[in-house]
Amino acid sequence: MPSRRPPSARTPGWTFLTNHSHVLICIAQRPDIRLSEVATLVGITERAVHRIVHELSDEGYLTVEKDGRRNVYTIDLARPLRHPLESGHAIKSVVAPLLRKARA
Repeated sequence: MPSRRPPSARTPGWTFLTNHSHVLICIAQRPDIRLSEVATLVGITERAVHRIVHELSDEGYLTVEKDGRRNVYTIDLARPLRHPLESGHAIKSVVAPLLRKARA
């Protein structure tokens, strides 16, 4: 089972948001999403998604709880963005507008 999108569905060579933000957006949309699904949506390997989730969890941006055999993810939307140029803004300022668009 491939973890990547087919070439015709891949994103352009670069995007404005990072894979970390893409993973966060997927999790914000569906907190019980399987990481294999995230990998397909983002267009990266499942291993890369696991690494990103681990990094986000280690830094306190994401908590992971077991619900039976599934994981449920919670994002701390109040956490500040990491880069000095963005440090006055919280994760919510990036994720919330994209969630409104997805739900509209």
